[in-house]
Amino acid sequence: MAKVLFFMVHMRDPNNQLHVIKNLKIAVSNIITQPPQPGAIRKLLNDVVSGSQPADGLVANVITAGDYDLNISATTPWFESYRETFLQSMPASDHEFLNYYLACMLVASSSEAEPMEQFGKLSQEQHRIQHNNDYSYPKWFIPNTLKYYVLLHDVSAGDEQRAESIYEEMKQKYGTQGCYLLKINSRTSNQASDEQIPDPWSQYLQKNSIQNQESYEDGPCTISSNKNSDSNLLSLDGLDNEVKVDGLPNNFRAHPLQLDSSSDPSNNIDGPDHVKSASSLHETKKANPGIIHGACLTLTDHDRIRQFVQEFTFRGLLPHIEKTIRQLNDQLISRKGLSRSLFSATKKWFSGSKVPEKSINELKNTSGLLYPPEAPELQIRKMADLCFLVQHYDLAYSCYHTAKKDFLNDQAMLYAAGALEMAAVSAFLQQGAARPYPAHYMDTAIQTYRDICKNMILAERCVLLSAEILKSQSKYSEAAALLIRLTSEDSDLRSALLLEQAAHCFINMKSPMVRKYAFHMILAGHRFSKAGQKKHALRCYCQAMQVYKGKGWSLAEDHINFTIGRQSYTLRQLDNAVSAFRHILINESKQSAAQQGSFLREYLYVYKNVSQLSPDGPLPQLPLPYINSSATRVFFGHDRRPADGEKQAATHVSLDQEYDNESSQQWRELEEQVVALVNKGVIPPNFHPTQYCLNSFSDNSRFPLAVVEEPITVEVAFRNPLKVPLLLTNLSLLWKFQPKDCSGKNDEEVKELVTSEPEMIGTEVISEFLINSEESKVARLKLFPHHIGELHILGVVYNLGTIQGSTTVDGIGALPGCHTGKQSLSMSVRGRQDLEIQGPRLNSTKEEKTSITYGPDRRLDPIIVEEMPLLEVFFIHFPTGLLCGEIRKAYVEFVNVSKCPLTGLKVVCKRPEFFTFGGNTAALTPLSPSASENCSAYKTVVTESTSVCTALTSSASSVDFGIGIGSQPEVIPVPLPDTVLLPGASVQLPLWLRGPDEEGVHEINFLFYYESVKKLPKIRHRILRHTAVICTSRSLNVRATVCRSNSLEDEEGRGGNMLVFVDVENINTSEAGVKEFHIVQVSSSSKHWKLQKSVNLSENKDAKLGSREKGKFCFKAIRCKEKEVATQSSEKYTFADIIFGNEQIISSASPCADFFYRSLSSELKKVQPSAHTEKQSVEDAVRLIQKCSEVDLNVVILWKAYVVEDSKQLILEGQHHVILHTVGKEAYSSPQKQEPPEMEPLKFFRPENTAVSSRPSVEQLSSLIKTSLHYPESLNHPFHQKSLCLVPVTLLLSNCSKADVDVIVDLRHKTTSPESLEIHGSFTWLGQTQYKLQLKSEEIHSLQLKACFVHTGVYNLGTPRVFAKLSDQVTVFETSQQNSMPALIIINNV
Repeated sequence: MAKVLFFMVHMRDPNNQLHVIKNLKIAVSNIITQPPQPGAIRKLLNDVVSGSQPADGLVANVITAGDYDLNISATTPWFESYRETFLQSMPASDHEFLNYYLACMLVASSSEAEPMEQFGKLSQEQHRIQHNNDYSYPKWFIPNTLKYYVLLHDVSAGDEQRAESIYEEMKQKYGTQGCYLLKINSRTSNQASDEQIPDPWSQYLQKNSIQNQESYEDGPCTISSNKNSDSNLLSLDGLDNEVKVDGLPNNFRAHPLQLDSSSDPSNNIDGPDHVKSASSLHETKKANPGIIHGACLTLTDHDRIRQFVQEFTFRGLLPHIEKTIRQLNDQLISRKGLSRSLFSATKKWFSGSKVPEKSINELKNTSGLLYPPEAPELQIRKMADLCFLVQHYDLAYSCYHTAKKDFLNDQAMLYAAGALEMAAVSAFLQQGAARPYPAHYMDTAIQTYRDICKNMILAERCVLLSAEILKSQSKYSEAAALLIRLTSEDSDLRSALLLEQAAHCFINMKSPMVRKYAFHMILAGHRFSKAGQKKHALRCYCQAMQVYKGKGWSLAEDHINFTIGRQSYTLRQLDNAVSAFRHILINESKQSAAQQGSFLREYLYVYKNVSQLSPDGPLPQLPLPYINSSATRVFFGHDRRPADGEKQAATHVSLDQEYDNESSQQWRELEEQVVALVNKGVIPPNFHPTQYCLNSFSDNSRFPLAVVEEPITVEVAFRNPLKVPLLLTNLSLLWKFQPKDCSGKNDEEVKELVTSEPEMIGTEVISEFLINSEESKVARLKLFPHHIGELHILGVVYNLGTIQGSTTVDGIGALPGCHTGKQSLSMSVRGRQDLEIQGPRLNSTKEEKTSITYGPDRRLDPIIVEEMPLLEVFFIHFPTGLLCGEIRKAYVEFVNVSKCPLTGLKVVCKRPEFFTFGGNTAALTPLSPSASENCSAYKTVVTESTSVCTALTSSASSVDFGIGIGSQPEVIPVPLPDTVLLPGASVQLPLWLRGPDEEGVHEINFLFYYESVKKLPKIRHRILRHTAVICTSRSLNVRATVCRSNSLEDEEGRGGNMLVFVDVENINTSEAGVKEFHIVQVSSSSKHWKLQKSVNLSENKDAKLGSREKGKFCFKAIRCKEKEVATQSSEKYTFADIIFGNEQIISSASPCADFFYRSLSSELKKVQPSAHTEKQSVEDAVRLIQKCSEVDLNVVILWKAYVVEDSKQLILEGQHHVILHTVGKEAYSSPQKQEPPEMEPLKFFRPENTAVSSRPSVEQLSSLIKTSLHYPESLNHPFHQKSLCLVPVTLLLSNCSKADVDVIVDLRHKTTSPESLEIHGSFTWLGQTQYKLQLKSEEIHSLQLKACFVHTGVYNLGTPRVFAKLSDQVTVFETSQQNSMPALIIINNV
């Protein structure tokens, strides 16, 4: 079919007025005597739509509506192609004449023997086809069809003179108006390649026409053959209205202007309903890209053809149409009952006097009514159609309006609907819009076609026309409603196109309806999919996705993504399919478990196909399971060994431990302490605390160091967001390694593949790792570095699959090849996920605070360094529960499990009083046989009974026990033999433990520090941690006080004895199973004092304490001899043991002395801070006075406890320490619970600044001078012989301080109360009443006094008052120097 376009044509209407026709197109086609099959039309429309896709480089319209920015294709060429093809391929129907043929061209070649005879035959054939009842198709406009005779002359091959003579003959026979000589092919085909002349037919050929599809017809005609037909098509403002004259059958070769489709075997149509797939059509188009037509035509030939068509139109076709309109008009005017002229009647119609139309619902279904061809109603319609074709819209509207009324009166509904439809179109096309567009005509026509006539094709034409008209008037809402109304189940393609157009109407409204647009695009996509238009379906879904994406409509998103995935897979756009399925899986899906399982299986199936396309390509990223990258933890080192019987490995660091900021700070402090000690008190500037476990809390700004041959464990936190379990198989780490040679230079080659280099880095593979539905689970993956260099852990690599089972989901079948049976094997695909950890946000400089920048996180980029020693520590017989103060012996085993020797082993602990390895010297720690018999932890010696209650002394230096001056008692060197532990060697050392003094659960941290014998630049030392958890229960509470003894003489005749009172209470609760405690020994330790003997008066030597019993002990303490007392700075302590059993525990040996020294040093640490808080302005005097009352006597109580456990009796032993600082002040073995102070009332005034009094306290003054009275305890005096009884009394004054003291002794009775008068009034002191003395440092002075008694009785001689002041001080510190005990004397009469 060819169309030829003219710009402007003139003709006259029935009133002889000149009428202009603009843009006239005529359509020429060959004759087909059979109506087009519906199947062929369907296939044609399908091909038209699938063949028209949006261009790749097309810039989409960006429409902003509210929050949405949408990319929408500005044009829909597939719809326009469909509309054009649909209108052209409509079969001619009986109720209208728009598709009828108007004229027929009869063509014969000048090369034929008898062309005139041939023209006769052709004319007869045309007449037979038109008037014989055998042919119902094609349809002819009027019986008198215009015949136009064309003689075709081939210039290059034919005889021109013969052609001219034949043409003259034709003119005489048919007239100059009815024939034409057309000369073509002015050059031969072999010249055609020399000069490129454009194809004259390309712009007129219709790629998709129903004629081109009719390859099952008798055979198409050729122009050079005898038989051809002509049809006329007039295109008006984009609305093509055809009037055809059908052609003649022909049995010759193919038509050269038919598009060549027969070369493709797939184009042979087996039946009328065959629809070729879009892909094969695409291939056909590709196969015949550039067929050149008219290659033998010159430009002169082009002009001749153009002139021929003009001659035909001006001289043949238009006069014929003009004549036909006049004839029809005359017939109508001459009819009865009609007005004399249609034109006079138009005024009546236009004036508005309308006949009321019946409602469509009232009309009967009489669409079966048919008029005979001569019926006057049809003549009106015929004239209307002819006027419409030549753009005489006013006259056409008048005719359609008249015909409509006639048809409605006859209730011929099909005819009426056609007239209504064309009347509406004519009204719209009238110049100057004489009347508004009658949309209700169209609505009535559509409803009639669809509901009464059941003709969806006509209804569709109506909708297409009306929608375009409404859109041109910006009535998008009405247009959308109209388009949606015609969607139905009978045609998916039509419904899809109309829904898509409706969606475009919604988005083009003044206020765009974005969600309606998206919803109708989804519906259109669904119908496209059903129609087999996969590409269009995919495009619709993708456009709608822009609206639904990220708005929380998760189920809608899932549906769209699923469909996009399916369609992309069908179109072999596998990457898009994978991406869409990935989106379904990674959004927090609200789908059911079965649906999610189906999505996952489809995803895996598509994914498998993608990976099979490029099996050697890089591993793709998998979306599942989720990985919480920031929760990734990296652990350097071996896993902790489980406990083996009594052997318990050090807890060290493991991934099972939760991170605790406080404890990590404690470990850091311990490490700093030992490093500072090793480096002579200074922490090196390049020191960083050792981190064995890196997590989101640790400092990951530096590259961590890992030791070669020691595993690196990476803990990856997975989360399965789906309700179906995920099975990961062959899960391992993905890494990149840059080895270094021993000289430290980088090796150029970078190894990246996991599998290829196991000798560099060994990789552990987890064969199966199941994550249940919605479960979070961690996987621990190991690497084994065998070479030094830089390692980068990139991510994880695994096969993702599901566990078998789960059937197909309702409504969604599985993709082909996707197993869904219950017993089927699960499908899995291999892929990777990267571990990308964002570092901490930087916030130190101003730039960092104002911008968002993140520091590096290097926990996954360890540097592998040379071999280091590796220590393992095991504790043997280590207790979990102890009594407070209980001593227990355990063993600790040190094993070097590496290939390097280690040295410099130390242990640091905040609680050094808890444990000891024993003293430095071997002589101090032998095990005596008796101790081993009794399994005692102490060193003991059997004693004779005679030495009971008297002290056995020994001495020891605290330096031997690691408590030297300036030492750090918390850092304890481990006494390794030879100080080196060789590779593979192990050493067992005894370890004594003492239960802490407070009851409860104690966590005690040990940090073992060690170094390599070979100094390495990157790692200088290594550490091992152990946390011991000990639960202590109550045992004994010891309270002690020290007082000055009143007796001044001791064995050596020197003063200064002390009495030590010790109260021991059993506060153990019965649940510990302790029957009783035995106090086996009390020892003292001091630089200046020692216990001399026990002065207990009770005969019971065995000191047993049952539950809640209390025992009192009293001991005499004396100063050490001068030779025993070393200089103050010396650390020599004298130990004295008072034994209550028959076995002496040597308190100056390990472990007794160890624990004593450690508790002493920790006690001194507690006291020191308070000393500094005191005002430095305290006068020397007060300091001297204070010194008098100070004493540094320490008491150690050693005990045994008898415990019944599992019907066996066990003996536990332990020791308590009491540190006595001050005379007369109570001291305790365990810290006393302090009562919370009562709330003081609030004061609302500023306290005055009262100067701190530097006066010493009363207690301190009372101990400045010690007084002692010596007299006979009882005296017999004969009062009847001598009335006055005189008794000599010696008053001893002892200066306890190191300074000179002035003393005043006043003997006068101070009468304070009547009671005292009664007591004191019975005797008097004779002689001097006041003495003034000066006592030198530690001098003892005796005063001889006389007391005078007049009666018998018991008297208290302790009445002298003593005042003292330091000689060089002005102030007299006055104190009543009362003795602790009254000095009683008994006077008897003889």
